[in-house]
Amino acid sequence: MGVYEDLGIRPLINAWGTVTAVGGSLMAPEVLEAMREASTAFVDLHELHRRAGESIAADLGVAAACVTSGAAAGLTIAAAACMTLGASGRRLQLPDTTGLPDECLIGSRHRNRYDRAVSLSGARLVELPASTAATIDDVRRAVTGRTAMFLYLAESESLPGLPSLSAVAAVMKESGVPVVVDAAAEVPPRTNLARYLDDGADLLILSGGKEIRGPQSSGLILGSTDLVAECAAHSFPNHGIGRGMKTDKETIAGLVKAVGLFARRDERAQLESWGSTVDGIVRSLNAHPRMRARRHIPSAPGIQPTIIPRVYVRPTHRTAEEVAATLRDGDPAIVVGLDDGELAINPQCLAPEQIPILVRAIEKAC
Repeated sequence: MGVYEDLGIRPLINAWGTVTAVGGSLMAPEVLEAMREASTAFVDLHELHRRAGESIAADLGVAAACVTSGAAAGLTIAAAACMTLGASGRRLQLPDTTGLPDECLIGSRHRNRYDRAVSLSGARLVELPASTAATIDDVRRAVTGRTAMFLYLAESESLPGLPSLSAVAAVMKESGVPVVVDAAAEVPPRTNLARYLDDGADLLILSGGKEIRGPQSSGLILGSTDLVAECAAHSFPNHGIGRGMKTDKETIAGLVKAVGLFARRDERAQLESWGSTVDGIVRSLNAHPRMRARRHIPSAPGIQPTIIPRVYVRPTHRTAEEVAATLRDGDPAIVVGLDDGELAINPQCLAPEQIPILVRAIEKAC
């Protein structure tokens, strides 16, 4: 790890998950080799984007795909596409939305730190009623001639306050308003891709650098052919709102390879392996008198993907925040999640040889 040592940075043991702040996920050797190979020649970027989208769509079994420089960029570009579909002459005027529908409907419980990416396109976020749960009639009444899209946050679908995706999509279809689903970290399971699209999503936004295990600065827009084509028209290397959201040839090649590996991965075996890791950590930590450990699958927004079991640890002599800080300052440095006064340990990015190191560090820190 000399490159980090040269910069005075310590690598981390990642028991937090595919979190952007610590680098997302690690790429397979095949992905790194695809990126290296891509760096050895020049290509037409427009053609590369087009062919990459076709390859990814085939691997994932969807109609169309567009590569982006991350899920947040995907939200910006998707919003731009929803505003200019059928008005291609106005693409270059964004974020000036004069003459375009420019409102993005969103449930109040679906607001999060990332929906501001929609605003970068020039679109304006319009919340449905916040005081009570929005009904399907509230959704229908909220649609006006200025409505360009409906943004549905996948991680919040279990929360009260908004009808189901399928119900919302049915209403939007009546008015010809596209539904965009932010599902950045919602795989596994892989079946979520088909589920969201089958439930009526016109566009689905994914991160390429989480469980897909592609380059951290990559993302995907999946969905209908016409809307994805409009997304591509707003994306690099075209000029316009997405020009600065660059996806270089190495990133594109790496993501194509990562998606192919992701589509063929034995997901059941991976989930079983994570479950076994969690059970082993729970047993080890519960032998220690200064903590209580349990297996838990979170459901509240903010800790995704929810299908992966976690180890939740409640220290009895220190706060979870104090223990997490001690782990971060330790040698080796370890990062964990925090959830309602407990440590949340995600097995997703842990190597087998790191497990005993993690357990000993937690025992010492508590």
